[in-house]
Amino acid sequence: MTSIESRTLSEPRRSASGNGQPHVGLRQLYAPIAHELAAVEDILRRELRSRFPFVDALVQHGIRLGGKRMRPALLLLAGQACGSLTDEHLLLAAVVEMIHTATLVHDDVLDEAALRRHVPTVNARFDNEASVLLGDYLFSHAFYLASTVGSTLACQHIGRSTNIVCQGELLQIASRGNFRLSEMQYLRIIDGKTAELCACSCLLGATYAGADPLRQQSLRRFGRRLGIAFQIVDDLLDLLGDECETGKSLGSDLEKQKLTLPLIRLLDLANAAECRQVQEIVLLPPSQRREALIPLLEMYDALTYARTRAVRFAERARGELALFPPGAARDVLESMTEFVVARQH
Repeated sequence: MTSIESRTLSEPRRSASGNGQPHVGLRQLYAPIAHELAAVEDILRRELRSRFPFVDALVQHGIRLGGKRMRPALLLLAGQACGSLTDEHLLLAAVVEMIHTATLVHDDVLDEAALRRHVPTVNARFDNEASVLLGDYLFSHAFYLASTVGSTLACQHIGRSTNIVCQGELLQIASRGNFRLSEMQYLRIIDGKTAELCACSCLLGATYAGADPLRQQSLRRFGRRLGIAFQIVDDLLDLLGDECETGKSLGSDLEKQKLTLPLIRLLDLANAAECRQVQEIVLLPPSQRREALIPLLEMYDALTYARTRAVRFAERARGELALFPPGAARDVLESMTEFVVARQH
């Protein structure tokens, strides 16, 4: 059993901070870049202000929802693994966090979610109109900041990745209610909506540290595979997690008839009658779905299969670090491949 496999979703829980800062476990993991992450937080606080009280309250509430700060951390660690960090790294780390937060704000509208990071979502506290406009506000300000770096390269990478993220979300909307969705189609969706921005963060970190193209692409693949592992676990938590622990609304995948890997595996293996049963379960009231679905998932080992796939993507991500010399940044990146499959929220 690998070190990743030995740490499962039943690992002792850690609490989320709910204040825009990484939770306790991640703060320890991010220790080598703690100073730089603090500087990124300063940039976010400085840039995301408004002289209009309503707009300021909205923006301040929204930026708290980012939570793990995983994408800024990936950008900084990728840069540190390739050389020295610069002011450009700090600014771009703030940019990718703004974009990530914008996607979360819009996701919560799409999912009609009421809770994230143990606090009400923007749409729950304000309304959908404010949420959509806040996402737009964050996107536009992120691109403005990226344009101040001094070259168009960052804007090109970020623009392309943001487009792919939106495309992934659109593909997911198009797949709702498709009980024949394949694993390959699912992976294509999560590669776009989640993994792409992780890959972009790593690429930016490496590029602005002066890394050669081979190392740039290796770190880009690292971020992509890590992001896929992260999303598979996120989808497992949506099925199995505890809202008090995760701090966010769960069950939205089933509510919106979005098939994730455990259900795809179940439907691949189940007979025709059981497939019809699954479709009927999805239409049950939320309080009854999990109880009805879990026995079928366990009968076909679909939950274990999904965990194993997450582990394998995380291990493939770790393999991309072989090009880099031992050091604090590489150690943390390796530890992140364990964190993403062991997390509780």
